[in-house]
Amino acid sequence: MNAAVRILAWPTEVEDDLPLALWDSGAIARAVGGTASGDFQVSGVEIDSRDVVEGDLFFALKGESMDGHRFVEAAFAKGAAAAVVDRPVAGPHILVADTNAALGLLAKAARERGEPCVIGVTGSVGKTGVKEAIFAALDRSSRGKAHRSVKSYNNHVGVPLSLARMPARAKFGVFEMGMNHAGEIADLTAQVRPHVAVITTIAPAHIEMLGSMEAIADAKAEIFGGLEPGGVAVIPADSPYYPQLREAALRLGAQVVSFGKAVGSAVRLLDAVAAPGGGSLVTADLGERRLCYTVSAPGEHWVANSLAVMAAVRAAGGDLGAAGLALAEMEGLKGRGARSALKTADGGTALLIDESYNANPASMRATLAQLGATPATRRLAVLGAMKELGEHGPGFHAELVDPMTAAGVDFAILVGDEMTPLADELGKAGSGALGKAIRFTHCRNATEALAALREHGVERGDAILVKGSNSVGLGKLVSALEQNKE
Repeated sequence: MNAAVRILAWPTEVEDDLPLALWDSGAIARAVGGTASGDFQVSGVEIDSRDVVEGDLFFALKGESMDGHRFVEAAFAKGAAAAVVDRPVAGPHILVADTNAALGLLAKAARERGEPCVIGVTGSVGKTGVKEAIFAALDRSSRGKAHRSVKSYNNHVGVPLSLARMPARAKFGVFEMGMNHAGEIADLTAQVRPHVAVITTIAPAHIEMLGSMEAIADAKAEIFGGLEPGGVAVIPADSPYYPQLREAALRLGAQVVSFGKAVGSAVRLLDAVAAPGGGSLVTADLGERRLCYTVSAPGEHWVANSLAVMAAVRAAGGDLGAAGLALAEMEGLKGRGARSALKTADGGTALLIDESYNANPASMRATLAQLGATPATRRLAVLGAMKELGEHGPGFHAELVDPMTAAGVDFAILVGDEMTPLADELGKAGSGALGKAIRFTHCRNATEALAALREHGVERGDAILVKGSNSVGLGKLVSALEQNKE
């Protein structure tokens, strides 16, 4: 058989008929019901002109106070290949009646083309990290054919944007879904239509909006409503709300896969010990086999997260060995556990733990425990207010005194009015380990907190935890500190 015959006889696959470009003008116009100004191809989709890179399709979305059409020229100047607009513009474009609706229609078309296995992830704590770990595992085993939502693009704009970016040749898609009101997950999961739906945990995040923990569990369980027929629900067996989640999944026809320490868990933790250099060595029972793997991220919460990752990867038909390698290599995410060494004035280094993106009572306790397990000469904690707790807020903030004491915090900087109950508790005589009060200062904002930290001083061997709800703005404090990264 000569070379030409061998080439002609090469096996063909379904993906061979799929486009190499992310989108072309004809496919976009058909998907959104618009009119193309001409022929073009795009390699990405973007809604913020500041983030446009060469080859992107820019959606000129409209908000209550902002019109993306004002930034079309800026998008083209940065290299946008085309724009989706509701009025003609000077440049390649798709003309539609409503650009916001068009984004949703392009997302729908992206979900319907190709044959990816889709995983949806939600939960009160840990969903971004779990999403990233699942993606890393599937991307490794599929040799780069996995797709996921970036950052925390998990709302009514971020989810359709992430879907619209999914290549036709993707074998896996991993999407994060967030909410702070009932009904929001239901809308998002209807767009994602996952084959596997993961709930990481149930905690009192957004309890101000939802009223009770049971209501939070119900809102998270909405993700099961979008499952494809025969889909898998991955849920935490150790949660007090496991029966509620399980019942919701079964009612919607899902296969239930549980994870945790509980006897009977489909992915059950057998053992977890500290790994050299940080993290954990985990042994898990998956029924037909046992797995031993390393989790590089420190903390008991990441041990639990790793079980959810293994359950999701197995349900998606991924490679568990690749999942183990991904967990061993994962670094902390910016704002969610990233660790960096800071140069100190005495020529040494201090450790910065960046948890500045989000905070609720469960994640605060978990991260303070992680600080306590971190070797350090002194432990400093910059703690921002926990938002959306409503009438429960004062109690949840005051209760942080116990995990702070257990962590051996030497000095705390409290940021925001909501931290007043914690300041009152810390100010009581006898607070702290062995009756020694934890020294603290209470600041109104991140600017004052940075000044207070600098006045206190950062020394060789310090471990500095920065954690709070994103709206507190502690990310700016982290950025200022990172100017002294080693």
